[in-house]
This record gives sequence, structure tokens and C-alpha cells, in this order.
Amino acid sequence: MRYNARLSYDLFGTPCMLNDYLKKILESRVYDVAIESPLEMATFLSERLGNDILIKREDKQPVYSFKIRGAYNKVAQLTDAEKACGVIAASAGNHAQGLALAAKKLGIKAVIVMPRTTPEIKIMSVKARGAKVILHGDAFDEAAAHAQKLVEEKGYTYIHPYDDPLTIAGQGTIGMEILQQMDDLPDAIFVPVGGGGIIAGIAAFVKAMAPQVKIIGVESTESACLAAAMAAGDRVILPEVGIFADGVAVAQIGKNTWEICKDHVDEVITCTPDELCAAIKDIFDDTRAISEPAGALAIAGIKKYVAREQCHDKKLVGILSGANVNFDRLRYISEVAEIGEGREVILAVTIPERPGSFQRFCQLLGKRPITEFNYRYGDANEAQIYVGVKVDAEKGSRVKLVTELQAEEYPVLDITDNDIAKYHIRHMVGGHAPNSVDDERVYRFEFPERPGALLKFLRTLGKRFNISLFHYRNHGAAYGRVLVGLQLNDENREQLHIYLNDLGYRYWDETDNPAYRLFLR
Repeated sequence: MRYNARLSYDLFGTPCMLNDYLKKILESRVYDVAIESPLEMATFLSERLGNDILIKREDKQPVYSFKIRGAYNKVAQLTDAEKACGVIAASAGNHAQGLALAAKKLGIKAVIVMPRTTPEIKIMSVKARGAKVILHGDAFDEAAAHAQKLVEEKGYTYIHPYDDPLTIAGQGTIGMEILQQMDDLPDAIFVPVGGGGIIAGIAAFVKAMAPQVKIIGVESTESACLAAAMAAGDRVILPEVGIFADGVAVAQIGKNTWEICKDHVDEVITCTPDELCAAIKDIFDDTRAISEPAGALAIAGIKKYVAREQCHDKKLVGILSGANVNFDRLRYISEVAEIGEGREVILAVTIPERPGSFQRFCQLLGKRPITEFNYRYGDANEAQIYVGVKVDAEKGSRVKLVTELQAEEYPVLDITDNDIAKYHIRHMVGGHAPNSVDDERVYRFEFPERPGALLKFLRTLGKRFNISLFHYRNHGAAYGRVLVGLQLNDENREQLHIYLNDLGYRYWDETDNPAYRLFLR
């Protein structure tokens, strides 16, 4: 690859920050333990999108994630005194495994503080790499506080997961490899963003060597801390963070990473959990790799970028940053991947309650595959059916189907984007309330998945209010989703809202949700 370093200087002729990072990246010691990960063409996705889509396979690193680069580069450059103290971090994921392997390679004692809720496979993985695991607290914040306490008590050297210049430099070797692996410069590189370590490192190298290449950050809509900082012009703290994409679930962009990102990241794209699930499927189709949600952000971002820009024949690189996904989460991912891609429509349709109605309805769907069909008798004249139908991903296919059914005088409601329809109703169709339950109000809750959390929630709620409906399903995600019906009058409705605000869980009043009224009321 041909490129020239274009180093910037301030008014006094002093090299800018990029020069310092360029030097650190070139001197990084990542290859003692990391590999130069392959850059592979995504054949199916490239053909579909009309652009050359290349995937940087960081899932092939020894710990199945890019984190080994930064962790090793930092630990390798500690002083002898710092190494003698041992290293420590709080993590339930990729940083824990990267630091454990780095410390083992260098013969340094490593301690990882992990929440008690950490899946057993991740605990075993860290232990297998020689680190001592301390389980503390039910959430990351509690584990992190305990790690800092141990730093003060034991004198351990704390290794930050992203906000350290040497960690940033280690991740920056990814950008160096991309430019070396390509015959021509890419038009853009799409990078997942959590605390900003990987995008800061890649941006520092690429913008110093080939400033015309766009660096585009991709964040989950549930943790878009860089997008918020870009909009505000300064670092901000998000009031809440969703952790479906747990690898990027960070409330505030790092201090050091922000200093690079604010000037050298061209834009930030945000993607929903459904879009991440669709991208995981795309990656699997092309590589047979099963990405973790955070690892699929770049591919999801590429798809949104191409759709927005309507570009063709561009060279677009996406970083597959990791593949440490819990097996039980795959059930949820597979359920919503088609919705995230726009290839499945969920409809509530009213059909006559008479023989032959189902057959006629199915004939109208033509050759479109039915993915789900739920029904239970509830009325002598009309039947409400919950149906999933595969459609083309092309824009307008969803509207075309609804229009065709309406033209045949079927009352149709598109509930594809309705959360309680996706996560609850599909498993509850037919459970209509009796006429006696006329004071029911329905709420949707999200709460951290911890041992005993569901039982505690149910017991606490049930002691105060009469529960008339309840649905919970474990999706293998970090947050549990519950749909609850409660019999309330004006007096205890006010008490409920006081209780819910004290409880601190996210909740939504879904009593007027059309999916609930059609299938459960």
C-alpha cells in the first residue's frame, strides 16, 4: 500500500498529538502475543450492497477480541517496580481475558475482579489464562469499586481497559495493519465505540498517514456516548446505558480518547439492537463467525451508511472487534435478526371467524414464507391473528404487504417495531382477560439479570398489588424483560408510581399499546 505520513504541527512548529501516537503505535509490542488479523472480503454483503465490504477479523485473536493488543502493550511497558506489584482490573469480558493472557505471557501476577453475575464460561476463561478471579458484587460498578480498593490496600497496578495512551496505541496497530493489507486506500473505516480506545488508536494512525480516509464510529443507540459528546462539543455522562451490546456499554467517552476523537473522527452512526442482530447474521453468512453484539457494530454501521449515501463501488472496512458471546443469547439474536434486516414483518390481522378464513388469508400472502402464526378463539364473529411474514429487504416491501391486505378489506396493524409484541405477545397470544378484569393496567419493565432478581421483583410487587398478567422470558441478555398486568384503582395507581420510582427499574405504561389490546385485553 502506498501512503505518506502527513504530520501536523502547531504554530510554533511542534508536532501535534498524532505524531506522539504514531510513534507509540509503531513501537507497540503487541506482536509478542497478538496476531496480524486477516482482512477478508465479505462476498455476499459486498454483492448485496454494491460496494467492497472488508471485515477486519479481530475475533481471530487469541482471546477472540482486539483487547489483547492494548492490554499487552500497556503491561509490557510497565516499570519493573509496577510489574512486581502485579496488575489488576475490573471486567466481566474481553479486557479481563486480554489482561490475563498478557500477564501470563510476561510472568506477572494478575487479579481480575468480576461481578458475581459473570457467566461461568468467562470466569473459566480468565482462570485458564492464569489470573486470579475475585467475584464481588452483582454489577460492574461494584466490582470496579472493589478493584480500586484493592489497589489502595495491596498496591496493585491498575490497567485501564481503554483510557490510557499505551492501550490506545496498542489498538492503533489495527489501523496500521489495514493500510498495509490493502493495495489501495479504503474510502472509510468503520469502528465500534465504547470508551473509545480502538477508534482513537485507529484514527490516530490513519489520519496521520492517510487523512483522506474517513474514520466513522458506530455506537449502540443504548450507549451512544461519543455521539452525545460530539453533539455537545465536550464529554458528557449518559443518564442510563443499555447493555445488550455489553462490550461497548460505557456512559462516558474516555478523557484521552476524546482528545483524539473530537478532531479526527469524521462522524458517528448509531444502530439499534435489532440492527446489530441483523449484522451478526450478515457476518455469519459471509465468514461463519458468530460475532458478539458489540463486535457487529461496524457492519451494522456500514449498512446504514450505504443506505443513506446510496454509494457504489467504495472500499469500506468494518472491524469485527470480538466474538465472546454467551451461547444462550443466540436464541434472542436469531429471533430478531430478520426484523433488524427488514426481512420480517409482524402483523396483527383481523379475519372472519368462519371455516376457510385461514386458508384464504394465507393464499393472499402468496409465496411469502410465514415465520409465525398465533391464534386462539376469542369471539364468535372475528379472530385476531398474530402473524410473522418474510418480505424482501428492499424499501417498500413492508408497506406493500400491508397495502395488499387492506385492499382485501382486512383490518391490519403493523406491530413489527412494537417492543411488547416482539418480546412478550408472541408467546402469550390467546390469553385474553375475562370481563371481570376491567381495572387492569399493563407495564413493561427492564431490570438487570442477577441471581434472584426476578423472584425479588415478583415478590415485592405482589405484596402490594394484585397481579393479573405476568410474562418473563430469559433471552440470555444482561437485562430481563417483564410484562406485568396489575389491577389498580385511582388510589393504588398513585401508590404504584411512587413505588416504581423508588424501585429504580426502567418501566413503561403499555395499557394503551394496540398489541396488548388486540391479543390480551
